[in-house]
Amino acid sequence: MRSRTILATPPGYTIKEQLEQRGMTQKEFAVRMDMSEKHISQLINGEVRLTPNTAMRLEAILGLSASFWNNLEVCYQEKKLRAEEENAMDADIELLKEMPYAEMVSLGWIEKATRAADKVKKLRKYFEVARLVIIDNLKTPAIAYHRLTSKEAKDYVLAVWVQKAKLEARAIKVLPINLQELSLRLSEIRELTTKAPEEFYPKLTKILSDCGIALVCLPHMKGSYLHGASFLDGKKIVMALTVRGRDADKFWFSLFHEVGHILNGDINKPDGPAEEDEQLADKFAGDFLIPPDDYKRFVMEKDFTFSSVKKFATDEGIDAGIVVGRLQKEGEMNFNQLNSLKKQYQII
Repeated sequence: MRSRTILATPPGYTIKEQLEQRGMTQKEFAVRMDMSEKHISQLINGEVRLTPNTAMRLEAILGLSASFWNNLEVCYQEKKLRAEEENAMDADIELLKEMPYAEMVSLGWIEKATRAADKVKKLRKYFEVARLVIIDNLKTPAIAYHRLTSKEAKDYVLAVWVQKAKLEARAIKVLPINLQELSLRLSEIRELTTKAPEEFYPKLTKILSDCGIALVCLPHMKGSYLHGASFLDGKKIVMALTVRGRDADKFWFSLFHEVGHILNGDINKPDGPAEEDEQLADKFAGDFLIPPDDYKRFVMEKDFTFSSVKKFATDEGIDAGIVVGRLQKEGEMNFNQLNSLKKQYQII
């Protein structure tokens, strides 16, 4: 076993030297040891441990004390572990280059460190893994997410963000997953769009927890391109939303987009949702927030004045900023129009 600074040599190397000095074959040695040739071969190649029983036999045949052989085995095992750890650390330090460590520190998600090895140790603790390279085997399947653009989230940025959502969600108690209950309470959730965060957020988290969903709000991470994501974690659904831009219309659209994924069963798909599923989730969110027939009639009238938009939103029972955001996104008005109607949330 080799690493950058360590060479771990098994006791078998010394046994082989002793046999060569005596001109003894492994076959003869196996007979004298009362062991199979296969076991002797594995012992010499370091594939099996040298046990105290074997050490006693070696003392009788080769003359060197049992404690000598036992000490060789202990030394080998220790050096082998140190070599394995050094190799693992080197691999993790290489992976560290792809981790948004500085951003995690700025968000307060991890403690600051200077040495690469210390950063690796803190990241291992954050991800709850013995080695960072294990993360590739632990990536959460079937993540349904609402992206800012068509760009894919960077793998390890997404892994960091999802792990934070998992850690936060652990403290949230939820009832068993009940999608029928979720469907029944969607109108109740929609009514919250007109409320301030300090009023709607406790109610929203309570409604979702009653349906088996833990709602987590996280800061946006560079390279994630995410507004939100949903996934199964044990016996609960985690719905994580970013507070990117903090615009109310983006918050509510992202929330209902994730609800669409959940109700459509996208978080149960092994490979995650396809592009068609993303479009269906978008349609679900848009249509539930603003009924399509009502929206179509309003757009056809082409009256997008402050008072007209506000009245339409009031009649629909939703926040006016949601209407403005929809009109801007679909090109019915410029992005600098009626922004005074768009609220911004500060959700901690």
